[in-house]
Amino acid sequence: MIRVGPAGTKARFIEPMLALAAQQLPEGPQWGYELKLDGYRAIAIKSAGRIQLRSRRNNDFSGRYPAIAQGLSGLPAETVLDGEVVALDEEGRPSFNTLQNFGSLKLPVFYYAFDVPILGGKDLRSEPLETRRALLVSKALSKLKDPIRYSPELEASLTDLVKSVREQKLEGLIAKRRGSLYESGKRSGAWLKMRINKGQELVIGGYVPGPHVFDSLLVGYYEKRRLIFMAKVRNGFTPALRQKVARSFRRLGVDKCPFDNLPEPKSARRGKALTAEFMRECCWLRPELVAEIEFTEWTESDHLRHSKFVALREDKDAREVRKEF
Repeated sequence: MIRVGPAGTKARFIEPMLALAAQQLPEGPQWGYELKLDGYRAIAIKSAGRIQLRSRRNNDFSGRYPAIAQGLSGLPAETVLDGEVVALDEEGRPSFNTLQNFGSLKLPVFYYAFDVPILGGKDLRSEPLETRRALLVSKALSKLKDPIRYSPELEASLTDLVKSVREQKLEGLIAKRRGSLYESGKRSGAWLKMRINKGQELVIGGYVPGPHVFDSLLVGYYEKRRLIFMAKVRNGFTPALRQKVARSFRRLGVDKCPFDNLPEPKSARRGKALTAEFMRECCWLRPELVAEIEFTEWTESDHLRHSKFVALREDKDAREVRKEF
C-alpha cells in the first residue's frame, strides 16, 4: 500500500524540476527512461474548483490550449501535475514546429503528464518518484481521457531506446533516478536529458539585414555571464515564419554587440566570418529571444554545421541557455 502524509496543502504553481544535460545517460536498475518530448513544459493546477495551465515561467496557458484545460477538469481537488504540452505531426511524432502552428494546421494538441507534486491536498515532493508516478496513474489520470495522456517509463534497454529514438527521428531521452524526490526549480542531476538527434536552444543576439527584414540570425549560448557567438542561421524560414520572427525584434534593438567573443578573424569559419568590418552591417538585439535550432554536428572549431531554424521558444529563459553536447 502507498502511504503519504496528511492532506492540507493548497494546490498552487510550483517551479518544475529541471533535467541536467548529459552526453551519455546512466544505466542500472535505479534509472528509468522517458521520451524527451518536443513541446512546452506546463504545470496543471486544480484548486477551489478552478483549472489553471501555467507555463514553466508561470505564464497562462489555459487560454492558448482550452481543450487541455477542459480535459483536466476531472482532476482531484487541490492537485498539481507536471507535464508537457505536445503537438503531433502527421506521422504521429512530437513536433515543436507543429505546436507553434497548431491553430492554423488544425492538428491535435495533448498534455502528457509525468509527475504529480501535489495530489488531493497532499504534498508528494518528498516522496520517491516511483510512488508519485504510481499515484499519478491510479489517482489523478484514471478518469481523464484525451487530450490528457500519461508519459510512461519506457521498457527497453538504453541501447535499444537510443537506436529507436534515432531511427524515428525523435528528439531524445530523459533518465530519472527512480527514488528521486521532486526538487522544484533545481537541476540536481537526479533527472538527466540527452539529445540524440542534434539540436538545441540558442539565444538570438542580432541579425544580418536582408531584403525581407533579415538574411540570417546571429545566435549563441551563455558561458557563465558571457554570451558566446555560435552561428549564422539562414535556413528553415518560410515567408510567414520570417515575418513572425521579425516582429519579435520590436523594442529589442541595441547599438552594442552582445556577443563577448566578437569580432572574429577572417579565418575563423568557412563562409563569411563576423569580422569587425562585417559587424558594421549587422543589427544587434538585447539577448532575450531563444530559438530552437537543428544542425547536423558541432565542428572541431565549435561551430554548427548545416544549421536550421525550427521555432522561437517563448518558454525558455535566455540566461539559462548553455551549450548542450
